[in-house]
Amino acid sequence: MIYRTIASIAQRDRNFFISLISQATTLSQLNQIHANLIRNGLSNDLITITKLTHKFSDFKSISKAKNLFTTFNNTNPPDLFLYNVLIRGLSRNGLGVEALSLYLDLLKGNKLKPDNFTFAFVVSGFSSSGCEKVGILIHGHVIVSGFGSDVFVGSALVDMYMGFSRIGHAYKVFDGIPERDSVLWNTMVSGLVRNCCFEESIRVFGDMVVKGTGFDSTTLAVVLTAVAELQDLRNGMLIHCLAVKMGYDVHEYVLTGLISMYSKCGDVSTAKLLFGMIREPDLISCNAMIAGFCFNNENESSVRLFRELLVHGEKVNSSTIVGLIPVSCPFGHLTLTCSIHGFCVKSGMVSNPSVSTALTTVYSRLNEMELARRLFDESPTKSLASWNAMISGYAQNGLTEMAISLFREMQKLDIHPNPVTITSILSACAQLGTLSMGKWVHDLIKKEKFESNIYVLTALVDMYAKCGNIEEARQVFDSITEKNVVTWNAMISAYGLHGRGREALVLFDQMLHSGVSPTGVTFLCVLYACSHAGLVEEGQKIFHSMSHDHDTEPLPEHYACMVDLLGRAGKLENALEFIYEMPLEPGPAEWGALLGACMVHKNIDLARLASDKLFVMDRGSVGYYVLLSNIYSADRNYCQAASVRKVLKNKNLAKTPGCTLIEVNGYQHVFTSSDQSHPQAAAIYAKLEELMEKMREAGFHTETSTALHDVEEEEKELMVKLHSEKLAIAFGLLTSEPRTEIKIIKNLRVCVDCHNFTKFVSKVTDRVIVVRDANRFHHFKDGDCSCGDYWNKGSEIAQTTYRMGNVKEYVTKSLMGVHQSPHKGGYKIPDISRCLCALQRAC
Repeated sequence: MIYRTIASIAQRDRNFFISLISQATTLSQLNQIHANLIRNGLSNDLITITKLTHKFSDFKSISKAKNLFTTFNNTNPPDLFLYNVLIRGLSRNGLGVEALSLYLDLLKGNKLKPDNFTFAFVVSGFSSSGCEKVGILIHGHVIVSGFGSDVFVGSALVDMYMGFSRIGHAYKVFDGIPERDSVLWNTMVSGLVRNCCFEESIRVFGDMVVKGTGFDSTTLAVVLTAVAELQDLRNGMLIHCLAVKMGYDVHEYVLTGLISMYSKCGDVSTAKLLFGMIREPDLISCNAMIAGFCFNNENESSVRLFRELLVHGEKVNSSTIVGLIPVSCPFGHLTLTCSIHGFCVKSGMVSNPSVSTALTTVYSRLNEMELARRLFDESPTKSLASWNAMISGYAQNGLTEMAISLFREMQKLDIHPNPVTITSILSACAQLGTLSMGKWVHDLIKKEKFESNIYVLTALVDMYAKCGNIEEARQVFDSITEKNVVTWNAMISAYGLHGRGREALVLFDQMLHSGVSPTGVTFLCVLYACSHAGLVEEGQKIFHSMSHDHDTEPLPEHYACMVDLLGRAGKLENALEFIYEMPLEPGPAEWGALLGACMVHKNIDLARLASDKLFVMDRGSVGYYVLLSNIYSADRNYCQAASVRKVLKNKNLAKTPGCTLIEVNGYQHVFTSSDQSHPQAAAIYAKLEELMEKMREAGFHTETSTALHDVEEEEKELMVKLHSEKLAIAFGLLTSEPRTEIKIIKNLRVCVDCHNFTKFVSKVTDRVIVVRDANRFHHFKDGDCSCGDYWNKGSEIAQTTYRMGNVKEYVTKSLMGVHQSPHKGGYKIPDISRCLCALQRAC
């Protein structure tokens, strides 16, 4: 119809052509209209050409739009409206630099001045370009020009800063606008969601509702995303009620948001009910349902719905695939993941950043790190989420040096981290115990303005605690104004880790009084703290209160903690009675805790009983065999000890070699037992001999009760004398200033002799020595330990587990991969985390 109309034109006025331009639906139609404009003498008509430029920009024909603009010159100059139209078109088509160039061209003239639309369009051109510095400069122009409080410009600035993850800057802009409209509020809420600040986004939405600003279905859809990520069913249901009240519950994207929310909160039946309410589900709602099934481990249902889409000829997209990939429940689904990966390769969707990130995440969670890294390296476009997935994958699998290395590579490429990146790298620092790196990340948090993010601050508390700085952890904890249950758990766990059970109990009471409800993890942290501080009565009261006062049923982990608590206190019969009275079937954790207690209290009969149970339940764990052998050796029953070790040899079970890390001037140094590979080995051994001489004069005697029985006493002393932590401490004394604190990290639990050794060293050298072993922290000062020699009562076998097969060769290669660093002669070990972190988890 429009073609016949154009063909019949003789001489028409401006309004007629403007109407035709508005009705045009193809680029071909626009070209014909342009030809007729020239024919009718309207090629220089500013209003008509502005409308045509706008339409060409919408059709992504930017070259045509620019050509139209250039038809105007000094004698017939463009007006501000035309400038704005073209700047908008350039920005929306990803040509931010050209939009900026046109803006600068506008500034050169004396007659025209940019208005709020100009600035909003220029700013939007840099929201996704990555040119943060240019965006900040434009913001400066905005302020100088008097548009700093304009709501239209403000929305564009908030969106830009959120795109750069500059949440603090976005808040400053937002707070500086006195009259905010719904668009600005929506931009703020969606920006916070994009930056994973989910709780903050819900708070801002609450402020929006309280202030009476009209929200729409878009607002609800965005805030439902935050609620879904937090798995906050209560708030989700409140928003659902609000949607029903306002009539937005019939909007498909709100329904889709509700499907996602209920699915992620574990209520998949309600999600299916809502899905059934959609008469003709589109791809987006189907994607939400597929993801919902997958999230709840109903993979057969998700695959079935996916197949239905393919059968009906529906063209699936990257969101469909991401929902289908079993990210939340990957275990046991490696074959499904590989099949999806194959489908993505065939369909070409493997290059999509979201798809490759989801696959990387699953491979990482399944400990298939080679597959994950290969996929990451092959991805042509790496989003921030891709980097986060790979970094967190390394951190979660104990490959902390790889995580830190990749993070540094990301920094070199000037890719700004978001809160997810920061929490992952803090986790790596915590595992490795690198306080210097952790402090550097803390400085980065301040620089990136993440100090208000609860997840970042909680990770910071955990990092400082696990790096031995409990006071700094408490300072960060106290700086958090609104603490969630995870934050409280982190600090309570930190006190338990450092043997400060009383402080943990005080903090637990403060948590209850603050109105935060404890979880099962909270109780585990408190019981752990009680166990390591010998607070038997307090621990029993806490355990009793779980089900009676807090409606939390104890899990096997809680029962194991109670056995450990009683066993450490020497109440072995009570511990055994507790095991027999458990409503659950006792497992390796409970019997292992009892066996460890038998080691300290020399109860051979109970040790046999516990070990018999353990050897049936967990045949592959060498830790139980070693512990039983040590019990026999301590009782001088060497025949039985040899018999147990022979079983170990016949079963081809290998004990994990011990190693100790010490950080000096930002460099990590690792020692193994009898290590001779360090460049300063001669000085270290000389220092160790000097220490031993002083300590013997002070009354130190080597503890050899658990050493091999078939060697001379002198040889036994030599064996325990050269343990890795002793070498690390000697090195620390050599390389640090007098009276400064020494911190070391041991991958296994410290032995009796090394514990006594460190006590004497702290006395004769007047040093504070902090030791992190597989169970806890020990703070040695003036010949005393913070654990009150309670460290070895009981055993957390799970922390000192071992592997079958060739793990010894695997670990030894990692340990012996020591090399001289090219920087300042630093002595490093590649992938040290295999020794300190991955062993416990991988075993």
